[in-house]
Amino acid sequence: MSQSLVTMSYIVATVLFIFSLSGLSNQETARRGNYYGMLGMAIAIIATALSASVTSYVVLIIALLIGGAIGVKAALKVEMTQMPELVAIMHSLVGMAAVLVGYANFMDSSLSLSGVEKNIHEVEIYVGILIGAVTFSGSVIAFGKLSERISGKPMLLPARHWLNLGLLVAAVFLGRLFLQQAEAGGGTFPLLLMTIIALAFGVHMVMAIGGADMPVVVSMLNSYSGWAAAATGFMLSNDLLIVTGALVGSSGAILSYIMCRAMNRNFISVIAGGFGTASGGEAAVIEGEVQPIDADETAQLLLTAKNIVIIPGYGMAVAQAQHTVNEITKLLRDKGKKVGFGIHPVAGRMPGHMNVLLAEAKVPYDIVYEMDEINEDWDHVDVSIVIGANDIVNPSALDDPNSPIAGMPVLECWKGETTIVLKRSMASGYAGVGNPLFVLENTRMLFGDANATMQAVLKALKG
Repeated sequence: MSQSLVTMSYIVATVLFIFSLSGLSNQETARRGNYYGMLGMAIAIIATALSASVTSYVVLIIALLIGGAIGVKAALKVEMTQMPELVAIMHSLVGMAAVLVGYANFMDSSLSLSGVEKNIHEVEIYVGILIGAVTFSGSVIAFGKLSERISGKPMLLPARHWLNLGLLVAAVFLGRLFLQQAEAGGGTFPLLLMTIIALAFGVHMVMAIGGADMPVVVSMLNSYSGWAAAATGFMLSNDLLIVTGALVGSSGAILSYIMCRAMNRNFISVIAGGFGTASGGEAAVIEGEVQPIDADETAQLLLTAKNIVIIPGYGMAVAQAQHTVNEITKLLRDKGKKVGFGIHPVAGRMPGHMNVLLAEAKVPYDIVYEMDEINEDWDHVDVSIVIGANDIVNPSALDDPNSPIAGMPVLECWKGETTIVLKRSMASGYAGVGNPLFVLENTRMLFGDANATMQAVLKALKG
């Protein structure tokens, strides 16, 4: 394939990627956005495979078969509840790819650059490996936290901010040393040392972030993986990689900013510590008795209510209760009830986690509301049902300045007439914070597996 045809294919793929991002910004067009992205990636792979830059089709075919097999297996095996950790581990692969490509370029003796071009190429290698290493180690730790192989509580080392600053200064100093030694054909030692420092920085950065901030971390790592891909594009002189990486990097950064603003958080403060850090005092002790309720009583409350709001959380995802919840929603709406879903920006373990689950269950898009929309109407809500959520409905975020999640906007369901909370037990949420909502006078606790409990409620409603 001629270079001009390859370039034209890359332009078409880039336009399709832009259409994909545009489609993914709305629930109703998300499926179409996915198709655009798949088509764009297919065109990009075919154009690259047929370009003059490919010298060994055997290696290329083997790599495609291995990567394709991993992708197909992941798509068939991974449950919707495992999507956050899948996204995190995929980000780590992008970071590792940037590191490997960087070292391959550094050791490539066939390149005959000199002067400014050589210096620029060496900067591209250094920055690409730096971003890739941070992305790789940070994503691996995020995977561990999301899959609960690592505790969701933040690991706060003494003088951690000074440690981060020291690692940054060391990376800059080693970069200068690398450029100096690379002029004489060396630079291996500072490059290796920087890689170790970058890996350590990625680990420390994510370990210091609490559970409630993990959706922001996933979005942030998505941005990092985009910039790592862009850096790889510069190293390989591949325009498509540069543009695609920039699209992913910028969209991930914008999403992280939007989520932080919705959480009343500063992006830098999330990276520096995250929720769950010490707040200068002791959080209030939760006192009081919970008031349990059973499935039949829950059904009676729903049948007498006119306005019902359902708040999904990670517990709904774990129990795979979204389909049962949708059946209940259909039944109640058929009986003339007004039913809506309240979605917090950080509900679940990644951005849009609950929206994906509800879309999978075919819940109508027009009854799914963002936090800002639903928080204005709690005075008119008769019954709210919290399914496996904790931190996003915690009143202490608003009235306890010493709470680890102080300042985070939450869904204020306690302002409605009755709140029913579905939980397996009284254990605290992913951020490790107790919830006074559970002991309020207008709260009822419905204990058990969310899907089994909702099935019992559905049976009672039909009966």
